[in-house]
Amino acid sequence: MVVYLISTGVGVWGLNKPVSWGFDITNFVFWVGIGHAGTLISAILYLFRQKWRTGINRFAEAMTIFAVICALMFPGIHVGRIWLEYWIAPLPNQMSMWPNFRSPLLWDFFAVGTYFTVSLCFWYMGLIPDIATLRDRATSKVRQIAYGIAALGWTGSNRHWHRYERAYLLLAALATPLVLSVHSIVSFDFATSMLPGWHATIFPPYFVAGAIFGGFAMVLLLAVPCRQWFGLKDVITPRHLENMCKILLATGMMVGYAYAIEFFIAWYSGNPDRGFVFINRAFGPYAWAYWTMVVLQRRRRRRCSGRAGRRSNPWIIFGVAAAVNVGMWFERFVIIVTSLSRDFLPSSWNSYTPTWVEVLTLAGSFGLFFTLFLLFLRFLPMVAMAEVKAIMPAPHDPVRSMSATRATGRGSGGCSPNSPRPTISCARRRGSGTPATRSGTRTRRSRSTGWTARWASGRRACRISFWPRGSRAAASGLLMQWWMNAVDYPIIISGKPFNSLPADIPVTFELTVLLASLTALHRDADRQRPSAVPPSALRRAAASAG
Repeated sequence: MVVYLISTGVGVWGLNKPVSWGFDITNFVFWVGIGHAGTLISAILYLFRQKWRTGINRFAEAMTIFAVICALMFPGIHVGRIWLEYWIAPLPNQMSMWPNFRSPLLWDFFAVGTYFTVSLCFWYMGLIPDIATLRDRATSKVRQIAYGIAALGWTGSNRHWHRYERAYLLLAALATPLVLSVHSIVSFDFATSMLPGWHATIFPPYFVAGAIFGGFAMVLLLAVPCRQWFGLKDVITPRHLENMCKILLATGMMVGYAYAIEFFIAWYSGNPDRGFVFINRAFGPYAWAYWTMVVLQRRRRRRCSGRAGRRSNPWIIFGVAAAVNVGMWFERFVIIVTSLSRDFLPSSWNSYTPTWVEVLTLAGSFGLFFTLFLLFLRFLPMVAMAEVKAIMPAPHDPVRSMSATRATGRGSGGCSPNSPRPTISCARRRGSGTPATRSGTRTRRSRSTGWTARWASGRRACRISFWPRGSRAAASGLLMQWWMNAVDYPIIISGKPFNSLPADIPVTFELTVLLASLTALHRDADRQRPSAVPPSALRRAAASAG
């Protein structure tokens, strides 16, 4: 369908005036929202040391990458002439002009591109120890070479674990604000306009809550069949499903609250245009889409909050997740199409009907998503093996195993003595080490700017210089926008000043996160000794293990 669209033109879609956005932007917002749960599960739960994330974080991370790939496809084909797509990027072109950094559509380019790049780095960083395991267990020469290249020379040494933990923690911290920023910037496509039904300050938190709502539903939609078909019932336990249902219920209540606030503000403001838009959504020509959205989301949330036996049935949860995703797609459709089809002037009203090309393109996006996910299941570990091994109960410690079983519903509370490295979670639970060397201790170094992370095994401190790199990235982003739009090619838009600082904030923030995540690791570790652990400590560790 994409090839047919490019060869024929966007006239094969059902778009018209004033409905210039239809299935294309609806699908874009939907897939960007689906990709939100991956960063939330992996990054935020990792920072809060939530052990239950280890069974599902790899699903969520992979889902994020593939959902963003599907999302990026639709703005690209929406512009029509995709061979001129590079005009969006701040690159010199034959027209000798720069893109308009005051446009929310350009903010989308930086926001989604940053989210994809940081999520890809975060996903790949977590895969490295598991890829090395596949390399060591490969049965064919081709797989051994392929996994060996992807493993980046991983040997499992203390030095490698040290660098890995540092980089993974840093990427998690940098990816966390993207959960709030990306879909907030996507909502600015609508909230910064003057169209009734779009011009609302509640859109950023409303879109973020809806994105997490739909993203967690997609994780459940993927995890339940894989749990059943691939024998992962001991890894993805009922506790995982229960926790995700609770998050689904909480975010669903936030979305329902946003619906109520929209109607309340439309009445309280006394604006007749805004009030008409919401009445038209419920009783106009697209009432079928609105009530489909309301029924699917409300009834399925009640299923999640029902009896414990009902919540523990994986296939009921699967049905709830599928219904939530359908409802969230209809939510985006209702927001976009109903506001465009009925604007200020009745003389410009028009109806939108999707064509078969748009319907098949939507179906093809799901086909692309599930194809990439199945390829991921085929060639890469679907569960984070190293992280699951780190939280497995100790076989020689029945007391800790029993306490972990009571606390989590399964044996996942202890730490295996055969774990390949002294992990943060193990060291913190055991409470070993002095306060100066215990895992998680963070102090400020007087001679440097940045956080100091101490290694649990007694390795000397090394810096994570985030603030110098981040400040330089922010200054570079502001300077780039000022020079392009205020000096080299001044663009007059609605009488706004050439150097508009509020409009520069989204792009500056995204560039700060992007450049800091790619360059923030300090090179002091390259000058450290191969092993800072005293030989006596190594001998004691070997004696206790043997």
